[in-house]
Amino acid sequence: MSEAFQPDNLLDRRSDPATLQVHYDHGERRERELLERRLGMSGGDVLSVGCGWHPGRHLFPRPAWRLTGVDLDPAMLRSEELDAGVVGRAGELDFAPSSFDIVLYRLVLHHIAFQGPLAPAFAEAARLLRPGGALVAFEPGLWHPVGAGLALANRTGLGTRVHGTPDDIPLSPRALERLARGVGLEPELHAVTFGWRRLPQRAQRALHRLDPLGSRPRLARFGHTLLLIARRSSASGMPNPGAASTGERASVQPSRS
Repeated sequence: MSEAFQPDNLLDRRSDPATLQVHYDHGERRERELLERRLGMSGGDVLSVGCGWHPGRHLFPRPAWRLTGVDLDPAMLRSEELDAGVVGRAGELDFAPSSFDIVLYRLVLHHIAFQGPLAPAFAEAARLLRPGGALVAFEPGLWHPVGAGLALANRTGLGTRVHGTPDDIPLSPRALERLARGVGLEPELHAVTFGWRRLPQRAQRALHRLDPLGSRPRLARFGHTLLLIARRSSASGMPNPGAASTGERASVQPSRS
C-alpha cells in the first residue's frame, strides 16, 4: 500500500489539471501503442498487482483479456473494469504457478521499492507466468532529469514537501533489466514518453515528437516513464529465480514525477 499523499505540495500547487491531463492522455495512448506493437499476444489472463482504481483495462480490453486485480484495499476490487479481485500483497500471492499470461505492475513497483527489495515481486511474477507469458511494468525512470531531480528531493528529506509523498521511487532501467534476468525472464525496455506532466502543454506536445524514438535501446533508458516487457520462455519448466532470491535491491533512489 502506498504512503499517504499530501496534496498541498510545491509541484501540485503550481500544476494546472488540464496540463496534467495532456500528459495522462498521451501516456495511455503510448502504453497501448507499445503493447500492441511489442507484446505479440491477443488475449489471455492478466494479473494486475496493486491495481488501484485504474487496473489497466485500457491495455487489455474485454472480451479477449480476463483481468484479475490484486490490492490491499478491498474497495479497489469493486471496479467494474475487473473480472475478479483478490485482497493481497505483491510477493505474497497465493496463486498456483503458471496461472497468468501477463503479470502487470502499472506504476506500482516504485511504491514497493520504498518498502523493501523488488526481487520478491519479480520472482513471484516469474512463478505465476505461463510459458510465453510476460511481466509488464510501467514505471518512472531514474535516468530522466525529472527522476534524478526528484530522487535528490527525497534524499534530502524534501519529497513530501515537493511532490506530496516519500514513496515514489524512480527506478533504474539497468536494475529493472537485471532483476528480470535474475528470475529467468528476458527483458526489453522502452520509453513511454520523454515529456513531463508539469511542463506547459505546448512544451509537452513538442517533446511528444521524440517519443517514437523511445524503443531505441540507447535512448529508452532515459525515458520519463519506462515500459519493461520481461518474457518467460515458451519452453516448458519453471524459471530459475537466480540472483533475485538474494533480496538484491533494485539500485533505486527516492523520487516522484
